[in-house]
Amino acid sequence: MNTEKITARRLSLEEVTKLSMKDRLFISADTAQLKLPDCYVPAFLTKSGEDFEGGSITARTVFQEEVSCLPDDEKDTGVYLADENGSVTIEVLQSAGVVLDLALFVPGGDKGALTALYAAARQAFGADTVQIWRQGLKEVPDVKVDIFEEQIPRGRKGTDNPKRDRRAFDTYPTRADFIEFSAGWKPVIEIHRPIVDDTPTI
Repeated sequence: MNTEKITARRLSLEEVTKLSMKDRLFISADTAQLKLPDCYVPAFLTKSGEDFEGGSITARTVFQEEVSCLPDDEKDTGVYLADENGSVTIEVLQSAGVVLDLALFVPGGDKGALTALYAAARQAFGADTVQIWRQGLKEVPDVKVDIFEEQIPRGRKGTDNPKRDRRAFDTYPTRADFIEFSAGWKPVIEIHRPIVDDTPTI
């Protein structure tokens, strides 16, 4: 396990309320999935400190986990800020690397092309370093589409003209699988039709 010792100080709830979402802090690495009670991880508040109500705050770790904690509760692990003049030393869990969740379009998509792709990745980062943990292959229809997100109408049908925002232009339909649509909006996929300008020219 790779950790780094950092001099830090524990923050009170009042100090936390003065932090923004850009301020880097440290919270306990002990979660339901990973039991590490004596380690901390870098994190950021999910919203400005002043926007939290009550004594509880929520932070998102660099490992994309959301953790709630009570800064002023002595039984809680607390929230820390790096400080050279701090009174405590904490162990911070380091990153081992990243898992890439990519949408790669391989023209033709034959097995030889995929094998060459993986071989190139291993050559770049070292043999046995690149591990493919999940592979979902999907054939892509040879048609281009426009992807929109449309606001889900509220109330009776036909009472509202739903708002629409373009999310992808002239792309493949499987792209919609990798787009995060807003809450209250639904994906709309239409066949791409090039805009023809009929403006007469001189």
